[in-house]
Amino acid sequence: MIVPRTRIYIMFWLFGGLILSLLRLGVNGSQSLYNVQWLPCPFVDEKVQKNDEGHTETKYFNREAVLQFGNVGDKPLHPTITFLVTASKVDMRRYLEGSEDTLNCEIRRYSTGGIVMRWPTAGAQDHDVWFTCTIRHAQGLFVITTFLRHTTAATAKREFDFLEWVTVNDRDLLTTSAAMVVLTRTPSVEVGFLKEPNLHCQFAVDHPLPNATVEWRLQKHGERNKLFGYSTRTGKSEGSGVAVKAIAAGNASYKLPLTKKHSEGTYICSVMVPPLYGSHDIPLTLSEQPRVSINVGSTLSMILGKDQKVICDAEGYYPLDVNIEWYREASGGSPTPLFLKNVLYSSHRLHQDGTYSLSAFFYLQPSLEDSGYKYTCRVSHKSLLIPIRKSFSLIVTEPDSTLWYITVIGFIIAMLVILCYMLPQYLAGRKTAKKRF
Repeated sequence: MIVPRTRIYIMFWLFGGLILSLLRLGVNGSQSLYNVQWLPCPFVDEKVQKNDEGHTETKYFNREAVLQFGNVGDKPLHPTITFLVTASKVDMRRYLEGSEDTLNCEIRRYSTGGIVMRWPTAGAQDHDVWFTCTIRHAQGLFVITTFLRHTTAATAKREFDFLEWVTVNDRDLLTTSAAMVVLTRTPSVEVGFLKEPNLHCQFAVDHPLPNATVEWRLQKHGERNKLFGYSTRTGKSEGSGVAVKAIAAGNASYKLPLTKKHSEGTYICSVMVPPLYGSHDIPLTLSEQPRVSINVGSTLSMILGKDQKVICDAEGYYPLDVNIEWYREASGGSPTPLFLKNVLYSSHRLHQDGTYSLSAFFYLQPSLEDSGYKYTCRVSHKSLLIPIRKSFSLIVTEPDSTLWYITVIGFIIAMLVILCYMLPQYLAGRKTAKKRF
C-alpha cells in the first residue's frame, strides 16, 4: 500500500514539532528561558528622607516596570519603566527554569553603603548606579538575585546615595549590565534526622575575582554563628562544609554534618565583591514522620462483660505537635464517624535522638450492640500529607453456656467423690467410738 504524499508531510511536521518541543525542555523537563525577551518585573521604588528628629525614614511603593533583554540602543517594548539588560559575561537567563508564569520578579534600588569605587569592567564609572533584580520560582525551585549596573549621564552625589537616588520617570529606559549573580536552588529545606543535606549557593561575576569573600552563617535564637569563611585575596579559609576549590568556579554550596535537633535555623550564604554584597537566607527545618501502631490485631474478639485496654502509639515524630484521635464507625463505613470521648493521653516522651512519642488509649467495655463496629486510630502530623490510620474490627459474644454446664456437673461429681470417700470413714469412726463405750 502506498501512503499518500500529504500524509507523509503531516507525519514529518508532527515528528519535527515533537523534536523541537523536546529541545525546548531542560534536562529536568522544565522549559528553557534562555531566549526570553522580557519579563514583567515591578520596580519597588523608595523614598528616603530624614524626619524632624533626624532619623531616616523609608517609604516603599510599587511601580510598573519590565525587564528587557537586548543590546545597547534597543527601543523599549512596552510604554513603561524598562530596565534593558545588555549582554555581559553574566546572563541571569541561563539559571532560570520553568515557564514565565511561574516566575515572580522584582527590582529594587541598591545602596553601596557609601563605598565609592569603579567596577572593574570596561565602561564602568565611579558614579554608576546599582539595582538588584530578584526572581523567585513560584514552587520554590530557586531564588536568583542579579546586580544591575547603570551608568548615569551625570555624576551623582555619593556620600549618602540612598538619600540622593537617581530619579526614574514612568517611561524611562535604563540601560544596564548584569555584574553579579547570586542564586540558590534550595530556598528552603526540610529534612529528617541524621541526614547530610547540601545547601546550594552559586554565584557568577562578569570579571575574574581578585577580591571576593564567601561566608556561611547560621542564625537562630537571635544570634548569628559563622560556619565558614573564605577570601580569594588572602586564600585563607575558616570552618568547613564548603569545597574551597569549587569556589573559583562559583560553587559555594554548604554540606551539613549529620542533622540533629540543634541543626535547625536559617543558613545564610553571602558573597561579597566590593562594593556589592549578595546573600540568600535558607531556612532549614527538621521533620520526622510518626510510626503508628495499636496493641490489638485487625480483629478483636471479646466476651460480654469483659474489658480491654486499647492503645494507639505514635513514635519517633518531630516536631512536637501531633494529633491522635479514636473514632468508630459501622462495618460498612460511615460519612460521620463517632469520635470517642473517653480517650486518655500519655505525656510526650522525648527520646535521645530528639524525636517524641505519644500514646492515646481507652478502656473498651462493649455491649452486644457494639459488635461489628470498626475502631480507628487516626494520627495527624505536619510531616504527613495524609493522616495515618490503624483500625480493628470488634466482635462481641455472650459467655459460652456449655462451659457453665460443664462447671456445674464437674462440681457435682467432685462432691459425690468426696462423699463416697469421706462417708465410709465417718461411719467407721462412729462405730469405733461406740465400741469403746
